[in-house]
Amino acid sequence: MMLTLVYALLPRAVLSALLGIANTLTLAVHERTRELGLPRAVGQPRARLRALVRRESLLVAALGTLGGLALGGFLGWAPVEVAVNSGEGTFALPPGHLVVVALVGVRAGALAALRPARRAARLDVPRAIATE
Repeated sequence: MMLTLVYALLPRAVLSALLGIANTLTLAVHERTRELGLPRAVGQPRARLRALVRRESLLVAALGTLGGLALGGFLGWAPVEVAVNSGEGTFALPPGHLVVVALVGVRAGALAALRPARRAARLDVPRAIATE
């Protein structure tokens, strides 16, 4: 029953993480306007700049997902270990579910990068270079 509750709350956590990644990347694009405009000024294609921002998002999502799975596994193990020592239950991680959660987390990171990547690729090059 507890696992069902956790899986019911998972979409809410993924949505929250998605918004956090998108917000972080949007701020990163805004703060690095000049750094993103310089490669475009010397001929970097828009598609390559979009790919750069998407890869950054995938990295953030993958690290966040792995960290969340590790912390969640530990926080799930600790109370069960106490219960096992008192003679109740056992602890088991469902590897199939963990893989699905990891894939959903990484996919959500890729989706969160779409808008910031598009914005970075559409930067006005002269204005971006002139930005302080």
